[in-house]
Amino acid sequence: MAPFSPLLSLTRRPTALTRIPFPIRPSSLPSLSSLSPTRTRNSSSIFASASDMASTTKKVLVPIANGTEPMEAVITIDVLRRAGADVTVASVQKELAVEACHGVKIVADSLIDDCADSVFDLISLPGGMPGAANLRDSDILKSLATKQAADGRLNAAICAAPAVALGAWDLLNGLQATCYPSFMDQLPSSAIAVESRVQKDGKVVTSRGPGTTFEYSVALVEQLYGKEKADEVAGPLVMRSNHGDAYVINELNPVEWTFNDSPQILVPIAGGTEEMEAVIIIDVLRRAKAKVVVASVKEDLQILASRKVKLVADKLLDEAANISYDLIVLPGGLGGAQAFAASEKLVNMLKKQKEAGRPYGAICASPALVLEPHGLLKGKKATAFPAMCNKLSDQSEIESRVVVDGNLITSRGPGTSMEFSLAIVEKFFGPKKAMELAKAMLFVHP
Repeated sequence: MAPFSPLLSLTRRPTALTRIPFPIRPSSLPSLSSLSPTRTRNSSSIFASASDMASTTKKVLVPIANGTEPMEAVITIDVLRRAGADVTVASVQKELAVEACHGVKIVADSLIDDCADSVFDLISLPGGMPGAANLRDSDILKSLATKQAADGRLNAAICAAPAVALGAWDLLNGLQATCYPSFMDQLPSSAIAVESRVQKDGKVVTSRGPGTTFEYSVALVEQLYGKEKADEVAGPLVMRSNHGDAYVINELNPVEWTFNDSPQILVPIAGGTEEMEAVIIIDVLRRAKAKVVVASVKEDLQILASRKVKLVADKLLDEAANISYDLIVLPGGLGGAQAFAASEKLVNMLKKQKEAGRPYGAICASPALVLEPHGLLKGKKATAFPAMCNKLSDQSEIESRVVVDGNLITSRGPGTSMEFSLAIVEKFFGPKKAMELAKAMLFVHP
């Protein structure tokens, strides 16, 4: 596949105060459901027909390790659980808690040793380094994946993991496979290297990086449950249809977002927080070298997110509230947004942030359930999760995926979290930095 080069990282819709600096590139990629079959006899499109698949609960193993790419792990877990899969998150370390890339702390459901005698319909390996190498070095995981292949069940891997783990275990022989661009030359010579965003061949699914993880995860849902279920799961994610193309934000009343040294950013989390949104925001902003503080609004550092992923905050909100922030940004999730709205300390911090003219933002349910009822959207344009938009007093911009109105930024849901995070990067660091990250994560074609 020939490399694709986008014209721009983001385009602002014209308003009375803004103008389009570059032409918007029309989508050149087909939607996921229309991808054509791949070239070999045993290969199929990532959305191969699977209408005859049973809709019974499927067992899935997602192993994690120190150095795992958290977006790739958490998005996969979340999307598969939305489909009804019984997902076991297993640590290959000696402890349940792992420190993933960019300081994201995740607590597994079990140790890999406890899974040694289990049978799974799918094993999906996240990438990240040294995470993928730590997965590769697990003898139990290697045994499970090898038996998985021998029994004709699904193996999958993303980012560095296809080359570093599946390739090292001789599980890609004769198969088309893809991986993160800088690891392509590490795919074994017995594999057929392709540059697809998601590739299925036989009983193996591979993908490229953080920015392809939603596509990869929905493809795994289809392999387990069929296309109808995949479409059902994909809808509420608010995914883009033009994967890899330039993305668009709508900015009105533009102001400069300023900081000293490095932006200090607060990301609150609570029980019921949407884990994909939280992790994407934290991961992307830390990649940009922002100083991100993850604060629990409850009395415990560990929270159980909306799809039962266990995340660990850096500190409690009481401690985090002792300093001021260049940005306070709220992930969504129904339970999490309700907890934010009920936190007097957090609401007061947001009100002071607005009064001081400092940036604040929210995604998914949080604009409607936190910002709107506390008067934090007064005089502002905003968007929110589609089913929550009827709670917004001004609904003129609800169809926009990301809206920046002065010092306020809002967005729609899990599938817009990457654009939301990159828009924050652009506001603090400029469009060049945002584009560099978008390409590095494969959200935009490199």
